[in-house]
Amino acid sequence: MVALSGLASALESYRGRDRLIRTLGYCCQLVGGVLVEQCPARSEVGTRLLALSSQLSHCRTVLRLFDDVAMFVYTKQYGLGAEEEAIFVRCVSVLGNLADQLYYPCEHVAWAADAKILHVESAPWWTLSTALWGLSLLLGIARSLWMVLKLRQRLRSPLAAFTSRLPQGKRRAVEAQIRSEALTLLSNLADLANAVHWLPPGILWAGRFPPWLVGLLGTISSLLSMYQAVGAGGQAYAAP
Repeated sequence: MVALSGLASALESYRGRDRLIRTLGYCCQLVGGVLVEQCPARSEVGTRLLALSSQLSHCRTVLRLFDDVAMFVYTKQYGLGAEEEAIFVRCVSVLGNLADQLYYPCEHVAWAADAKILHVESAPWWTLSTALWGLSLLLGIARSLWMVLKLRQRLRSPLAAFTSRLPQGKRRAVEAQIRSEALTLLSNLADLANAVHWLPPGILWAGRFPPWLVGLLGTISSLLSMYQAVGAGGQAYAAP
């Protein structure tokens, strides 16, 4: 009953609902892709799951039409990252926020073009939005990697006086932050692999992933995101 109440509470929020739809969509793509490729007798079920995955993805695209304002408010509040101590973290965070902010209108134009609302070619806009998402992921990976290295150095360096006298509670907080950054790093790496796959053919491994692999990477990323949200109650923008 407690778990059911928690699920209902999560579904009442936009972010919680988006995470669940994303996870369900990628899981359907994973299972559907496996059935179509490995189980010919169940290929019809696999095809239906892939269709469901596509519809869930489309649902999230439509819901993201309303994310621009929330992203703008977050970007404005963060500003130039005056509260960050490290200049590197400031730079990559500001650039990441800019990429995220530009991502939404580009995706909106692509969606409107596919829906015949705008008379423009949708493919370039899908490519641009995917490239901006990939750039944001790259910057996030760089930030998380830098944070993990610096935090581990802070814990292990016996030369730093403040480290040797680090209270146990403080040490546990730093270790928890390292785990969080490591999970974010893994999630972003999985998403980045898919982002490259969705770029035009000829760019690295673009277009070469089978549906089940896209579903697997997306499922891993989604589950990691849900785990972090449950553990920390984190707020994140709606990733594709």
